[in-house]
Amino acid sequence: MLYIWDIEKIIKNTLAEHGLGITYEFNNKLNAPMNFNVSTNTLKFNYLQVNGYIAKVNFKIKETDENIVKLLVYHEIGYYLDFKKNKHDIKTLMYGEDEEIEQLMAEIERNSWEFGRTLVPEHLVHAYDQLRELDKQLLKSH
Repeated sequence: MLYIWDIEKIIKNTLAEHGLGITYEFNNKLNAPMNFNVSTNTLKFNYLQVNGYIAKVNFKIKETDENIVKLLVYHEIGYYLDFKKNKHDIKTLMYGEDEEIEQLMAEIERNSWEFGRTLVPEHLVHAYDQLRELDKQLLKSH
């Protein structure tokens, strides 16, 4: 099990490695392992959710817990990179029709995985791709 300070260290080092000015914070009310808030430029994480997620995917992805956290961080960085490049119309998410919202969210999710992948070290690319597929399956089961 990783503790809050372990996850913070992984996030801090990963962001520093890429020179990204993203802030990060622990949030025990988050009902996902991590999320990126575009408005505040903050990556938030819930260490209990992170550890639960690791337990769910560890049987398929033969990586250390630390590397799985890195992969999650790269995916969250993907949101940051997507919003920097694609200035999505947030009003669609707030006021759009259900179908429009669903389409935009699917595009943002797809882009975040793609943009995040561009930063993943070569030795973790296969695991990142595996995580992406597992994540799709986990989302379908909810």
